[in-house]
Amino acid sequence: MTVDHGHPLRFGVLLTSDGARPEAAVERARLSEELGYDVVSFVDTPGGLDGWTLLSWAAARTSRIRLLAGPAGPFANPAFVARAAAALDLLSDGRVELALGAPFTSVGSIEPVPDAALASAASAGRAEPVAAYEALAEPVAAYEALGEAIDVIRGIWAAHVRSPLHFDGRHHRVAGAERGPAPAHNIPLWLAAGTHPDALRLAAAKADGWLHTASAEADARLLTAPAPAPAPAPAIAPSGGDLAAGGAVIDEAATAAGRDPRELHRLTYLTGRFTATAEGPLTGPPEQWVADLLPLIRNDGLSTLLLATDDEETLRRFATEVAPALRAARGEVTGRTPASLFVRRHRREGIDYDAIPAALTGSAVEPGDAAFARVRSTYLRGGSPGLVLRPGTPDEVGQAVRYARTQPVKLSIRSGGHGISGRSTSNGGIVIDVSRLNGVEVLDKATRRVRVQPGARWSDVAAALSPHGWALTSGDYGGVGVGGLATAGGIGWFVREQGLTIDRLRAVDLVLADGSLVRADAEENAELFWAVRGAGANFGIVTAFEFEAHEGGEVGFAQLVVDATDTAGFLQRWGAAMEAAPRDLTSSLIIGRARPGQPIVAQIMAVVHSGDAETIINRLQPIAATAPLLDHSIQVLPYEAIMHVPHGPHDAQGEPVTRAGLADHLTPELAAAAARLVASGHTYFFQVRAAGGAASDVPPDATAYAGRSANFSLVAFGPARRALDEQWDAMLHHFSGQYINFETDLRPERIQEAYPEPTLRRLRALKRRYDPANVFRDNFNITPSDP
Repeated sequence: MTVDHGHPLRFGVLLTSDGARPEAAVERARLSEELGYDVVSFVDTPGGLDGWTLLSWAAARTSRIRLLAGPAGPFANPAFVARAAAALDLLSDGRVELALGAPFTSVGSIEPVPDAALASAASAGRAEPVAAYEALAEPVAAYEALGEAIDVIRGIWAAHVRSPLHFDGRHHRVAGAERGPAPAHNIPLWLAAGTHPDALRLAAAKADGWLHTASAEADARLLTAPAPAPAPAPAIAPSGGDLAAGGAVIDEAATAAGRDPRELHRLTYLTGRFTATAEGPLTGPPEQWVADLLPLIRNDGLSTLLLATDDEETLRRFATEVAPALRAARGEVTGRTPASLFVRRHRREGIDYDAIPAALTGSAVEPGDAAFARVRSTYLRGGSPGLVLRPGTPDEVGQAVRYARTQPVKLSIRSGGHGISGRSTSNGGIVIDVSRLNGVEVLDKATRRVRVQPGARWSDVAAALSPHGWALTSGDYGGVGVGGLATAGGIGWFVREQGLTIDRLRAVDLVLADGSLVRADAEENAELFWAVRGAGANFGIVTAFEFEAHEGGEVGFAQLVVDATDTAGFLQRWGAAMEAAPRDLTSSLIIGRARPGQPIVAQIMAVVHSGDAETIINRLQPIAATAPLLDHSIQVLPYEAIMHVPHGPHDAQGEPVTRAGLADHLTPELAAAAARLVASGHTYFFQVRAAGGAASDVPPDATAYAGRSANFSLVAFGPARRALDEQWDAMLHHFSGQYINFETDLRPERIQEAYPEPTLRRLRALKRRYDPANVFRDNFNITPSDP
């Protein structure tokens, strides 16, 4: 009977350390990677080094090879094991695998560990309580403990679950442990066991595969042997009969547990000796090894073979003479291995997960995946999408769009995940996350032409341009992703001097709603290029922006704290000072929530595009005089420094509540209305950004962004939608437009504020041409016009 579950064929090594030369084991791990091995593991030996420590060092010295930890015993602390494995997985960029089983004995045989083995383990500093080893004589206790350990480990890894982990088992108890960290990927759990039916049924029900171990005697020789002796050790070859019988039990038990048997991988340890003539199993020339191992791969479904040796010549010969022959004889893997039950059980209705394009499956994240905790939410909005696709090339973006448009769920697009509107996640929908497209490239130094991908953060862009003395005006926070900002507007620290971010844009590569890739600039697809600059999210996914950078260099960065008790007067004075200021000065202000019995405090942040101290002070004095100064800080810094923000995953909860608007002037009437809003207590904070200047030099019909007359952008964050809307709606007549990136109100009037006629009419006609089915609608949505 042939068993082939479609898993890629992998080869690994099991190494030891003797303690006398601790670096030797890691050197062999590096050699194994160079030789093409797929997996490395270390065994603890008396007088040697701890296997987990060796794996950590090997992780730092290698870049590709997988790191197999364990086997961790059934009575080890599973929460500790889970966190250790997750930490190593994060540090190694998702390369960890974890084996669970009984150290120093075959779990499958459940034979008591000999006293000598216990003494040997104790001398290595690894002995667990003797009672735990004695419990191995009772299969039920050992397997119960391993099953509970798996439940706890998976529970710790489920960082997307907000509640603490509680587990009350017979052998393991967890009382409200914090979950996490989530591993970088779904760490496979292998159950290291022999052929005892209870062990196999446990593997089928709860593990990701069966790491076959031989008899108790062979296990003891394999796992407790000292460093290689001059005379080679006897060979250990897995038995085809054991594998076939054990595999049949696993397949039957998996089906009974509601799993597809193809989910479960089969691994084994082996040792052998290369000799000139055949002398026995895995003892002979390479052809003999191939003949011995090929039936186990073809007939018994073995997909990972772990060679236990420290002999470099054996490592080399196996890698160069045996492994290639086995790969060639096995042939190419066809078909797709089904997702694990532990992932499938969290799937959402309405999504055909089996139809995900093959190019996207390796990076896609489902709700049951370990990485889900890091991609479910945005900076301000909690979410629980049914699928997050993370394409890594423009072609993969096209595949993602073509797939997503066939699914009857909402499609959202995400670059950096910071957008205040919060529309780049969902509940049960599909998110196309372009964060892997994050390159920054200089195309032409003479014209300062740069190519930026949408998943880059603006801090990355600032850092890449700084060595050239360049910059790009791009919002006031470096953690924002390029894609969302550069398709909407971009009110940054150079806005009054250099205009909006979209004013520096010269071309885009764009994936349309049908999945095709087009280029748009002033000459090619000019109407589309017009629309992208201000309403781009409605028309496709930009996979690359081409900007013309401007001069950067040093800036004066000021933080001023003022008494804004006279809120209306302060806003008027600050607004007048900004309108009168030279264009090399840009500033914004934030007023916090009013507190009974305390003065209202405002923080002003300002940037002067100059490194000259006298110029900086002269520019700042008028805005510092707008209210009593309580504190201040002024620094001369590279622009890169004020944009630098450490990147990390977003983990917001709830929904953001904001209102936004553009105003030509901070008139006495608008200032008074804003003061009443602040005093009402219905805002967390109220922010005003200066705009105008060079941004107003651009004609209002030159781009889809139409708010060119505005000198100010205003936004309020509040705790409750109804209360904030009542206050803000009463202020609408003071505004001249809308900046879509700060608005969360979905009423249709907001569209008309952002895109007045004839801009809106022009956009609707283009929407009908490029996205008639309104595929890109989870945004500040422009619906297609009638023909």
